[in-house]
Amino acid sequence: MSILVVGSVALDTIKTPFGEAQDLLGGSATYFSIAASLFDRVNLVAVIGKDLPFDKLEVLKSRNIDLKGLQVEEGKTFRWGAEYQYDLNVRQTTLLELNVFEHFDPKIPHEYVDSEYVFLANIDPDLQSNVLGQVRSPKLVVCDTINFWIEHKMDSLISLLGKVDILVLNDSEARELSTKPNLQQACKWIKGKGPQTVVIKKGEHGLLMMAEDRYFGAPAYPLEEIFDPTVAGDAFAGGFLGYLARSGSLDGKHLRCAAIYGSVLASFCVEKFGVQRLVEIDQEDLQQRFRDFKHLTHFEVVE
Repeated sequence: MSILVVGSVALDTIKTPFGEAQDLLGGSATYFSIAASLFDRVNLVAVIGKDLPFDKLEVLKSRNIDLKGLQVEEGKTFRWGAEYQYDLNVRQTTLLELNVFEHFDPKIPHEYVDSEYVFLANIDPDLQSNVLGQVRSPKLVVCDTINFWIEHKMDSLISLLGKVDILVLNDSEARELSTKPNLQQACKWIKGKGPQTVVIKKGEHGLLMMAEDRYFGAPAYPLEEIFDPTVAGDAFAGGFLGYLARSGSLDGKHLRCAAIYGSVLASFCVEKFGVQRLVEIDQEDLQQRFRDFKHLTHFEVVE
């Protein structure tokens, strides 16, 4: 089995109250791929400029990630920067240079067209639909989006929702997309547009998932130190879809476990800048934190 991800590879500059770092390897496809590679082989499709130092890609090559779909174009790589406040839910974008990403036209290599699991990371919904037209018959399609596409490409996004199985987005995006202030109402509205499962990320407050007409909620894993929340949502998606690909099952029990594995990967992601913490962990780290998470949320019914 294999997982196809289409998204961005970028160079990030991040500043938080706890430190700062420049020219980190970033982008939605990067974080997703590293997280998902703990479970299965990942086929990555993205675009970079010739300015990106190729040694930065070694972290991807060293994992179970295939880079045949990584397009290298004349010009500069997508660059993004942000500064976070003490409330890490509050950030200000300080740098946004799309560069070669502005004209990204995903081309799926023939080796990838039979990928069973597809993650459409945050790109234009028209491009996301185009990707689906290039793959044969995926078993599961998971999609992400952001406020920008909700505000500027709503018709295209609604059309896309009819083609995907699972939508993953944060709470503000869910409210804006559905125009429903209540997240349960938002889940129902989104589900009515096509996805069988809706996962709403609530940052430090955990998640809400609607699958098989039932809700599932879980807290975020408690951490004493958080250094960089950038793209933790894509690490979540990597853990979520990676587990489903490995398990091969899409029933309610497996979807709930997938949500916890996603939360576990997101919790590792924020512990250091960039992808540094994600590339440090191994299977034992992953399974130990999963067990800790289960213990954290377990309770006995007593009379």
